[in-house]
Parts: sequence; C-alpha cells; structure tokens
Amino acid sequence: MVAIQNHTAYLLLGSNLGDRAATLRTAVQQLSELAGTISSTSSLYETAAWGLEQQPAFLNQAVQLRTNLPPEALLDVCLHVEQLAGRERRVRWDARTLDVDILLYDELVLDSPRLVVPHPALPQRRFALVPLAEIAAETVHPVFGQTVAELLAACTDVLPVTQYSTYEAN
Repeated sequence: MVAIQNHTAYLLLGSNLGDRAATLRTAVQQLSELAGTISSTSSLYETAAWGLEQQPAFLNQAVQLRTNLPPEALLDVCLHVEQLAGRERRVRWDARTLDVDILLYDELVLDSPRLVVPHPALPQRRFALVPLAEIAAETVHPVFGQTVAELLAACTDVLPVTQYSTYEAN
C-alpha cells in the first residue's frame, strides 16, 4: 500500500560547480526516491551568483514535490541530497555542488530554529521566482497573499536569469 502524499512543497535546486545539469538531474531523482513524488519540474535556468557574485554562474531548477514528510524531515532529506552531491558548507553563498531550498510547503508559515517557510528571501530573488513561476505561477505566497507571478512582476532583482538550452544541458 502506497502512503498518500498529501503535502505539496516547492523546492529550488541550484548548482555552480562540476557538471551542473547532471547534478540537478541526479538531485531530482534522489528527491523522488527519498521524499515523495516529483510532480513538476521547471526548465533549467542559468543565473548569476547572488550574494557572493564573483563565482561561476548557477543552474537553477524549481520542482514541485508531493510528500508525506513533515517540513523538518523534508529539510533533512534536502540536506542529505546536498551531502550526496558533495556539498561543503564553508562560507555563506559560496560556490557549491548543490543547494536545495524549500521555497513553499503547502500554505504553511513556519519560523523554527532550523527552518523558515516560506523561504524568507523568495520575493527578492529572480533566480528562484522565474523557475518557480514556470511551474506554479498561480500559487499564492501565504505571507504576502500574492501569486508567484505577481511576486515576480514586482521583484526588483536585476541579476540575469536565462533559460538554459536543452542542447547545452545534455
């Protein structure tokens, strides 16, 4: 008997070291094996680094995950998948093989010592909003009461976010 996956989480995957596209493909597979069902994935987007800007460009991808895991258990899986990809945490916003952020989890608003949902910087980051809008444009942010599309339209971040071609991603 399969457990009902009654929660919807939106995650952002990012990579700027190694074979970025392969890392994201592997992460999607691992998340589907460990956390639930990936029901939608965005295109890959190449984005300028945010925070520490003097580093290689990122590939980012948003995914919709159907899961029965509670939020902090999902965080544990995300951190585990990052570790499997060789993620080392040294400096905030530093280059990394894989970053997995929980952007939204149902309509939950959570502020715990380990996890804040919705992701607090989501409205200020085009690199997260563009791929998220591709798969969840009408999803409403539970704090701001605006759709993802509305948040993207109001976003003042000017760093480039460009769809990564299928040819280059393979």
